[in-house]
Amino acid sequence: MRRPKLDSQAGAYLVTAVAAAVLWAAWLGWDQHRDVHPDGSTTGPYEAWQVIGLVLTLLAPLYWAASRQDVVGAVLGTTTGMTVAAFVDWSDDASGLYMVGVALVMLGTLAATAATAATIATLTRRR
Repeated sequence: MRRPKLDSQAGAYLVTAVAAAVLWAAWLGWDQHRDVHPDGSTTGPYEAWQVIGLVLTLLAPLYWAASRQDVVGAVLGTTTGMTVAAFVDWSDDASGLYMVGVALVMLGTLAATAATAATIATLTRRR
């Protein structure tokens, strides 16, 4: 018996949303300080290797869902998880500009996961 598509999409959505939020916490959630350089400039709070690690580990749940042809659930779940995690992590910013960053995370995640999930689904489609 074939599984209903709605249940499949909901499962993919939940798995990728939870995975994205947990991976954000694991890679980025613990680093909250900015680095001050001798010239007074600041960087951070994240290092490039943390963001690269997050992106690479997000490929695993995205691949799992997209290879099952659950592209919509994979894209929306990953985008939701990343957006919620960014909002929670950055919401203590007094300037209010964190919402711009959250919106950019949402749009970037949506675009990147849509392209990646569509590619994975196409390459893994059973004929």
